[in-house]
Amino acid sequence: MNKTLENYGSIILLILGIIAGSIIGLYFPDLVVYIKPLGDIFLNLLFVSIIPLLFFAISSSVANIEEQNKLGKIIGIMAGVFLVTIAIAALATVAVLYIFPVNSAVDTGSFVDDPLDASTSSWGDRIVSFLTVSEFGNLLSRQSILAFVIFSFLVGISARNTGEKAKPFISFIQSGNEVLKQLLILIMKGAPIGLGAYFAFQVKTLGPQLFGFYAKPLALYYIFGLVFFFVAFSVYAFIAYGNKGVSLFWRNNIYPSLTALSTCSSLATMPANLAAAKRIGIPAPISNVVIPLGNTLYKNGSAISSILKIYVAFTLLGWNFFEWDTILTAVGITVLVTIVAGGIPNGGYIGEMLMISVYGLPPEAIPAVMIIGTLVDPLATVLNATGDTVAAMLVTRFSGEKFSTEVNDIET
Repeated sequence: MNKTLENYGSIILLILGIIAGSIIGLYFPDLVVYIKPLGDIFLNLLFVSIIPLLFFAISSSVANIEEQNKLGKIIGIMAGVFLVTIAIAALATVAVLYIFPVNSAVDTGSFVDDPLDASTSSWGDRIVSFLTVSEFGNLLSRQSILAFVIFSFLVGISARNTGEKAKPFISFIQSGNEVLKQLLILIMKGAPIGLGAYFAFQVKTLGPQLFGFYAKPLALYYIFGLVFFFVAFSVYAFIAYGNKGVSLFWRNNIYPSLTALSTCSSLATMPANLAAAKRIGIPAPISNVVIPLGNTLYKNGSAISSILKIYVAFTLLGWNFFEWDTILTAVGITVLVTIVAGGIPNGGYIGEMLMISVYGLPPEAIPAVMIIGTLVDPLATVLNATGDTVAAMLVTRFSGEKFSTEVNDIET
């Protein structure tokens, strides 16, 4: 009993905090304005800690991969896992929509600003700004997270290529990685209060909107999303590590799932994912590369919502979605959208605009896809964030690396 409380005490406290926040959000909404600052403080501490953690985790992992071909092998296998499983999520959604069509009218009168109207930059310019920044200081913003990940990755490669002279620097980034992990463990002590307060805000904000025009597509997303969450991720964990992999994944995925549900942020969930990966036994060189990169590039929840939004837009306009060229284009767009959608709260609007631009959808479709994107964000974030861990398990399996047999206690 004492061992169970020791291992799962933090999860129990987090669940109690979320339950308390839900009750406040539903029955005492006037109190939310007073407790939300506690959630904001917690998230701000988490976000400012994640940026340096990303640098130290990625650069130290890459710098310490001994064989040059092993790094390329990990990256290649990771790309294959990302592409194949995202395509599976997209095609499974198409199949579900074909079997259970959602012919729900949506409110086209809702006013939502089109982000493209305020920008004259081309898609090429946006891709450049997404992958890189013009000033070093801009790398430190979480809105430039992919550019920062790429920079950290290149620093790690440079350290490996430098040889003996880089040993002091490699020791520094290894030490920095351990220090930042301890800092995040310290910050996560406040998770029950911080995430409970933020969950109260989420319930108050989104709760009343979950009914009406968007009920049918939302019901399909949440039902299918939950089925995909438990079934697909269990299958992936089994492929990676057999029955033991399924047990280890779900035992250690509780805390990351609750964090993702509370914050609606993949980035805020990453520290919990890294801790879970260690307890599952995923080798650090794999988890410290796959999870940070997957945080931006690998999003099962966004893949499912992308297909659903395209389908709803087509239904709204009276177009036929179930044509092969339309479906193949939708899957291709979905792969791009999972890359474009950043790991920030309620992100993904630029990805939605990419979809609208490719199909040439008229303005009346924009409110529907953007509102649906916002309302599915809690579950989408859970799928996006926790999928990174199971992807790292698959990369471990297909790269021929071994899972660690030493499973540590919960550290958060």
